Amino acid sequence: MSGFSLVEMAVVLAIVALLMGGLLPMLSGQQERAQRNETRQQMEEIRQALIGFAVVNGRLPCPTDPTITDPTHADYGSERADCSAAPTEEGYLPWKTLGVSEIDAWGTKRSAIAQPWNGYWRYRVNRNFANTAALITMTTSPSAADALVVQERNGTQITSNTENPVAIVFSAGPDLTPNGENGDAFEAASGTYVGDTPGSLPDGTQYDDMLVWISRPQIINRLVATGKLP
Repeated sequence: MSGFSLVEMAVVLAIVALLMGGLLPMLSGQQERAQRNETRQQMEEIRQALIGFAVVNGRLPCPTDPTITDPTHADYGSERADCSAAPTEEGYLPWKTLGVSEIDAWGTKRSAIAQPWNGYWRYRVNRNFANTAALITMTTSPSAADALVVQERNGTQITSNTENPVAIVFSAGPDLTPNGENGDAFEAASGTYVGDTPGSLPDGTQYDDMLVWISRPQIINRLVATGKLP
C-alpha cells in the first residue's frame, strides 16, 4: 500500500493552512467579543459600587493616590484622602475602596512598581461630588471648573450641558492605550471624553475604549430612594 506523495502532502498542508487562516480571525473576533462583554459587566458593577458608595458616604470616592504605586503598600488601590481643593484630575479607580476588580478583561495585575498599569480603570470625578467636607445635597451641582463631557467618535456631544456627568470610568480596551480625547485627558485639565463603539476617529486613528458615566440625577435619585435625601 503506497503512502501520500510529496505533492499530495503539499496540497493537504496548503488546504489546512487556508482553513486555519480563515478560522483564526473568527476565533480572535469571538475572544474580543467575550472580553468586551466581560468588561461591560465589570463596568456596570463599578457603576453600582460607585452609587452604593455615595449612598453610604454621601459622596463619591476620589481617585487613587498617584504617589502610591507600590502594589505591596497598604493603601495601594484605595482612594486618596482628598480631591476637592482643586479641579479633579483623572486618575485610577479606587478598586480596593469599592471592592471591585482592579483591571479590565485585557489587563494584567501589577506586582512590582516598575510594571505598567495595563488594563487599570481610569476614573474622574467632579470635585463637588467627592467633597468630604460638603456632602451631596439636593442642590449640589457639578463644579464648572471640572465639567465633564462625553461625546461620540465624530465629536457629537452625548451628554447634556445642563446635567454634566459627575463621574466617568473607562477601559483603554484591547490596545491598552486611551484613544483620542481619552488619551489627551489623562492627568490634564481637559474634561472631554469619548464614549462610543470601536471605529475610526476623525484623525484616522482607531478607537477601542469602553466608557460609562454617572449623572447627577442618578446619584440624587438613589439617595432619595434610600432615604438619605432630602
